[in-house]
Amino acid sequence: MLVEELMEITQIPGISGYEEKVREKIGEWLEPYADYTVDTIGNLIVELGEGELKAIFMAHMDEIGLLITGIRPDGKLTFRKIGGIDDRLLYGRHLDVITESGKLDGVIGALPVHLNLERKFDTVPWNRLVIDIGAESREEAEALGVKVLDYAVFKKHFAVLNDRYVSTRSLDDRFGVVALIEAIKDLVDHDLDGKWIFAFTVQEEIGLKGAKFLAERYSPKYAFAIDSFACCSNLTGDVRLGGGAVIRAVDNSAIYTRRLARKVAEVASRNEIPLQVGVTGGGTDASVFQHKSEVLALSVPIKYLHSEVETLNLGDLEALIKLIEAIAFEL
Repeated sequence: MLVEELMEITQIPGISGYEEKVREKIGEWLEPYADYTVDTIGNLIVELGEGELKAIFMAHMDEIGLLITGIRPDGKLTFRKIGGIDDRLLYGRHLDVITESGKLDGVIGALPVHLNLERKFDTVPWNRLVIDIGAESREEAEALGVKVLDYAVFKKHFAVLNDRYVSTRSLDDRFGVVALIEAIKDLVDHDLDGKWIFAFTVQEEIGLKGAKFLAERYSPKYAFAIDSFACCSNLTGDVRLGGGAVIRAVDNSAIYTRRLARKVAEVASRNEIPLQVGVTGGGTDASVFQHKSEVLALSVPIKYLHSEVETLNLGDLEALIKLIEAIAFEL
């Protein structure tokens, strides 16, 4: 079940500001279980329980990608990066170019080693690269349906490794989407203490924009981000794939609420849910609630984050779903 859901949701393109296809699929999944609303900025929101607002869980729908900024006279497409993309990952890549009318194949070419007479192998910066869609003129590219402000994502290959790991692009943060969907399914028929909000947010990769919109509207006691834990290096310590869910205690955006982290650790211990605690980089949606709520980021370790081969352990994701549900019952 989890593998099939991850495969389906990760294959859907949706960079920051262009999350509508992902949101449509989430609505389709939720329809048999719970009502939802979509706010002005595009966050999809599910409310469970009644009374005073207890907590909000957030997982972002958007992924990193490329925004088309122009069409050259020779038919090549110029672009800018959306989100944190290492320029080394752009060179010699297959892309899906998403237009209003559909999807086109595209590539970012690479200079053959045979023609690299200076034998320079430095990283080529993104602003010196273009997308080739096989068009030989601006008119031909436009006839294929390409316009400025269309976008492109890395072509995605979904792999299951040794029956334990899943590897593909946009696990960040579609695994979080799946985790919240599964938690909603299990919680919807139960009586909860207070109101619990499950929000699928937009524009996280360009500055937590969807979460900031939510923070203007809601004042929960607790705010949780369900987002990636970049792993594994000296910075991340003993956290490993296969070790369970992760409390993301510190990152570049926040030192999360230690009191809440202890409470969550106690919930995990009572329910025999494997749990790790670690420090990583980046930021999460929960950090924007820090002025009004106790905040925490919950995650699974992901190797090779923001690449085409992001990798997670399925057992860690199962533990995270159980932890979310236990928090809703016991916190």
